[in-house]
Amino acid sequence: MRIVFLDSQSLPAHIRLRRPAFAHDWQDYPQTQPDEVVARLQDAQLAITNKVRLSAAQLAQLPDLRLIAVAATGTDHIDLSACRARGIAVCNIQQYAVHSVAEHTLGLMLALARNLVAYQRDLQGGAWQASPQFCYLGHPIHDLAGKTLGIIGGGSLGQAVAKLAQAIGMRVLLAGRKGAIAGDGRTAFTEVLRQADVLSLHCPLTDETRGLIAAAELRQMKDSAWLINTARGGIVDEAALLEALNKGQLAGAACDVASQEPPPADSPLMQALRGGKLLLTPHVAWASDEAMQTLADQLIDNLEAFMAGEALRRVD
Repeated sequence: MRIVFLDSQSLPAHIRLRRPAFAHDWQDYPQTQPDEVVARLQDAQLAITNKVRLSAAQLAQLPDLRLIAVAATGTDHIDLSACRARGIAVCNIQQYAVHSVAEHTLGLMLALARNLVAYQRDLQGGAWQASPQFCYLGHPIHDLAGKTLGIIGGGSLGQAVAKLAQAIGMRVLLAGRKGAIAGDGRTAFTEVLRQADVLSLHCPLTDETRGLIAAAELRQMKDSAWLINTARGGIVDEAALLEALNKGQLAGAACDVASQEPPPADSPLMQALRGGKLLLTPHVAWASDEAMQTLADQLIDNLEAFMAGEALRRVD
């Protein structure tokens, strides 16, 4: 079996990626450009990709391909309809970064509430040394205890964030689907927007969730609220977010994702970052060493399960 990993650089070198137990020919490439995909996957039966896109047109040129193993959870870069039509199985990595993403999310909330970035920047400029007293109080600081956290996306990640938030005294509201009648312990989507002191996104990027948080939704939020996005960049209308931050419609925002990654220099997120309105991290919420090792182990488990005819972590 020929196995090709299209973007092996998505896992750092210190993470151990064992080789499958079955007989195979392994080829990995640090990165793969769109025009290199078909040539590199010729004669391959098993393809591994983290973020390299596989379109219907590309899949049509790969008659030997039997499995696409996604080295991540998200599959929006794979044409799943084309895979189903061609009998190509698709599996992904599940439940591997629950702690990592949840802890990163909480870290972003704390950084915004306590103005950590602004304080670090001021201290690097000598503000504490110039203070006439023992402390330097240049920016407001808020507690998260007693605040209301609204969560959009009630899967394992959303639930893990809820657990951490409740542990530090936050009130948690889990949002129902936009436009749906709330039930089963969920609060109406618009009511969550209205009540949340912090709104955290943990839903997948689909046709339904693309642009879910846009100008209309941002206007419904408190001007003292913070928005956290560790899900997918396309869920938030970035131009609308920049405008809301510039107009003071939000107290702040923190994102670990962008609609285009890496974001271009003129993107709304980069403009907000340079203006001091946004805390931005480079899509690393998932990337603790512990989570990445779990990912690497599960990836090979998926290949071995497929070859053994066992149940896969299959994507519908």
